[in-house]
Amino acid sequence: MGVLFLPASLLAAWLLSVIGVPAPGSDPETDFASNAIRWMMSVPVGGMFIASGFMHTVLAKRTAESIGWKSNGFQYEIGFVSFGIGAAGITAAYLDRSAWVALTIVVSVFLLGAAANHIYETVRNHNVEPGNTVVLAYDVGLPLSLWALVVLI
Repeated sequence: MGVLFLPASLLAAWLLSVIGVPAPGSDPETDFASNAIRWMMSVPVGGMFIASGFMHTVLAKRTAESIGWKSNGFQYEIGFVSFGIGAAGITAAYLDRSAWVALTIVVSVFLLGAAANHIYETVRNHNVEPGNTVVLAYDVGLPLSLWALVVLI
């Protein structure tokens, strides 16, 4: 159940933030919200989007099956955009609010659109595969987390 890594990465970023571990790009004097968003950019955005890129390209067939879909060329496009978002997330961890806001917009549009599609697939096609349903915790939770932190900064 590799899909569990997505919400787990979000929880890990929050946990690291709450216990005060300095994120990449932070120092011990960084305020909570800035440290937390740097963790979000590093782990659930940076790390997980790069992992998603790998899953949708190198392991395309297996990933499609876990979602309840058939592998196709569009899946590779998702993989390549995921690599780009992941690299941007790791970079943004070392930058400032303007980078965080810009990437929050990109991640939110992508993931909330994906969430809408997964909900549609669940309702319309009764697709209850974990890759289609469990992923909703990440698809909705990450944008909510990012926007909450952007507002606090």
